[in-house]
Amino acid sequence: MDQRIINLYDEYIHTPSVSRADFLKRLALITGSIAMAQTVLAKIENNYTAAGNTPAADLFTETVSFDGVPGAMSAYIARPKEEKKYAAVIVIHENRGLNAHIEDVARRAASAGYLAIAPNALSALGPLPVTEDEARTKFQELKAENNLQNFINAYNYLAKRKDYNGNAGCVGFCWGGAMSNSLAVNLPGLKAAVAFYGRQPATEDVAKIKAAVQLHYASLDERINSGIAAYEEALKKNNITYENYMYEGANHAFHNDTSPARYNEAAAKLAWQRTLDFFAKHLK
Repeated sequence: MDQRIINLYDEYIHTPSVSRADFLKRLALITGSIAMAQTVLAKIENNYTAAGNTPAADLFTETVSFDGVPGAMSAYIARPKEEKKYAAVIVIHENRGLNAHIEDVARRAASAGYLAIAPNALSALGPLPVTEDEARTKFQELKAENNLQNFINAYNYLAKRKDYNGNAGCVGFCWGGAMSNSLAVNLPGLKAAVAFYGRQPATEDVAKIKAAVQLHYASLDERINSGIAAYEEALKKNNITYENYMYEGANHAFHNDTSPARYNEAAAKLAWQRTLDFFAKHLK
């Protein structure tokens, strides 16, 4: 697919001020017509009906709630069926809220032997949106300080569970990648933080990180990649254990297998295996 289309779509999903109508007009200028723009959009938008590669049959799953700001938070839980204590992984969604794809990622972590918790950032705001456009609008209502506190609350909630062994890490994607970096800064008890193509924290905050950090970036993702050098320099300066991977020829969101135009199977599988290896080293 034309890289200009992928770049335009990334701009649209990350820029609340760009309306869907404006996006389609700009897309039509590239494709040649509104009709062709609609056809291309169907190929590039996430198709969550295609999610669900990891069955829940062999796992214990549930939906839980815990204190949040301004309202209660909900989260999807997945772990092996055996009742014992597990290291936990907080799975953090992209900027549309918890969906079938991220629940599937949580089951992947559970299948690897972890207690996975996937909070829904939008649940603290009340009734959940039904469509992706509604979710996009709802995200604009999130206050950064409340949102950070809600994910810290997810970490604190784990201590109340009998199936948690006290070791926790996190993995986030896009918006969730930025949150993974934020949790690394703000949770001194966190053992490991993995960020997929996520915005980097302020360099002056990097010294607060106690967790080991693993970073995954796509070579074609210029918007996010502009912050890599400063982040890596700060990680080195503060002697923080980290791994940094760049996936050549990959686009932002390359791990999301419900977006066929951006999904890169080879990069996604390699990055996920590296994530599991990282968790095995720092959580188990």
